[in-house]
Parts: sequence; structure tokens; C-alpha cells
Amino acid sequence: MQLGAGNSQQAIKFPQTILKSKNYYLFYDPYSQEEMEKQPSRNEAYSLLCEYNKQESLIRHGLAVESVMRYFAEKSGEDVEKWGVIGLCHDLDYEQFPDQHCTMTRKILEEQHWPEDYIRAIVSHGWGICSDTEPVQYLEKVLFAIDELTGLITACVYVRPSKSILDLTTKSVMKKWNTRSFAAGANRDVIAKGAGMLGMKVEELVEETILAMQKGAELNITFK
Repeated sequence: MQLGAGNSQQAIKFPQTILKSKNYYLFYDPYSQEEMEKQPSRNEAYSLLCEYNKQESLIRHGLAVESVMRYFAEKSGEDVEKWGVIGLCHDLDYEQFPDQHCTMTRKILEEQHWPEDYIRAIVSHGWGICSDTEPVQYLEKVLFAIDELTGLITACVYVRPSKSILDLTTKSVMKKWNTRSFAAGANRDVIAKGAGMLGMKVEELVEETILAMQKGAELNITFK
């Protein structure tokens, strides 16, 4: 909403409703993103995730990425809720629209009036695979780096006798790292590129991501 001195030449530059009040015009743009966008809550994000995904594995993956994003946000003094929500819904469209991954997520979230920076961050995690949006912000780089990695770590958990993340070590994951046939869907090249974006060695990123998922497990977010 904008309040300005009456000027008909200024007024016709924008698709706005113009209301005259004394010597001022009140400009209201019905298409303003600022007016329409809303910051989604964690509960809203989780409900949306479950609306578009019924497979337990995809929901668990969303929860895992959420816990890692929250960990990195807290560690760097960023907005923990925002980072968590973005992580939770990063694969929102994958079950129903795997061939339009990221594209449909943008469409869905725009219809939900999510802020553009949330949407951009989510779409950027598919950079080089299903998206042309390059991760630029720190949040985007973290999401890009840890998405595939959480999948690899989860696979490592499932083959452990304990079936628990709590006793998983970086050494165990790195052993599986070199076996490309293990969890072949976890793209090692993307993980390595993401680590490079963050100025980290792969081993360092693995260690931090395990710690984040362990913290999530202790809070009953990721694994029971």
C-alpha cells in the first residue's frame, strides 16, 4: 500500500486502484506480492507435504532434510523456522510429478502464496538436474549439498545392525561413499559439488550432517 501526492501521470503507470482522499491518492496494487505472500508455518508446511506425498520414505526424507537445515541454520545464526520449512517441502512434488520435479513445486507454492525466496531456495536444490536455478545464497547451498547426502546416510543406517543413526560414524559412511553401487540414487557428484560450494571437505560435510540427523533423532524428528 502506497500513499502519495495526487499525480495523474504517476498514477497511470501502475495497474492500481486509485482512491482520492483530500489532496492525496491512495494506491493499492491488488497484485502486490508483498500483500499476498505469507510466511508459512511449520504445521502448514508439514500438512502440505503430506497432502502431496503419501509414501512414508518421502515424508521421512523431508523430515531428515528439515532437521539438517535447522541444524545448519542454528549453527550459523539464521532463521531456524524458515530453513526448516524449506527443507521439509523441498521435494513437495516428487511423488506426484517426478518428471516435473521442482517445476510443479514452484507452481504449487506460488498458488499457496509462499514468499519467492522460499520458492527459489527449494527450486535451486535441483540445479543441474531438473532446474536452471543456481544455488547462490548460503541457505540454498546448504540445501543443495545435504539433500542427496541425507539419502546416503539414511541408506547407511538401514544396513546397520542397530538400524539407528545414533551410532553411525563418518568412517562408516565414507566406506560406502566409494561403493557407487550402494545407494546409487544418492548422487556423489552433487554432494561433492555442494561441499565445495560451502568450502568444506566431503568428510566434514558428512560429519556435520550425521550430527544434525542425530540431533533430529533425539528430538524424535527424523528417526524413532
